[in-house]
Amino acid sequence: MSKIRVLLADDNEQVLKYVAEFLTNNSCEVIGTVGDGQSAVDVAAQLLPDILVLDISMPILNGMHAAKRVLEANLSIKILFLTAHRDTETCRAAMETGACGYVLKPRLASDLIPAIKFATEGRRFVSPGCE
Repeated sequence: MSKIRVLLADDNEQVLKYVAEFLTNNSCEVIGTVGDGQSAVDVAAQLLPDILVLDISMPILNGMHAAKRVLEANLSIKILFLTAHRDTETCRAAMETGACGYVLKPRLASDLIPAIKFATEGRRFVSPGCE
């Protein structure tokens, strides 16, 4: 089975490095990292990852607006949010964009890989405590 191609978007360089290493060690291919939402939209259109992992709070274009733009472009990219926002309203709004998953950063190690697998199967995943 081929590796799942992932594009990461987060404005924190340390988070990008950590998540990229984590995914690489868990049978994913990180094809790029970007630090803002507009770059996520642009690079996703160029590289066509299987999964786009977005933070919500990013400069230029936040993660929710970036997700909407990627999905409106009819790209077959699955969207996952990886965020510190644990409130129900933010989770609901994020999932209403058409995203497949919502993973809390403190639960990254236990939830991100299952969320990616669910997304590739067309299923949704939300970290416990969000909905």
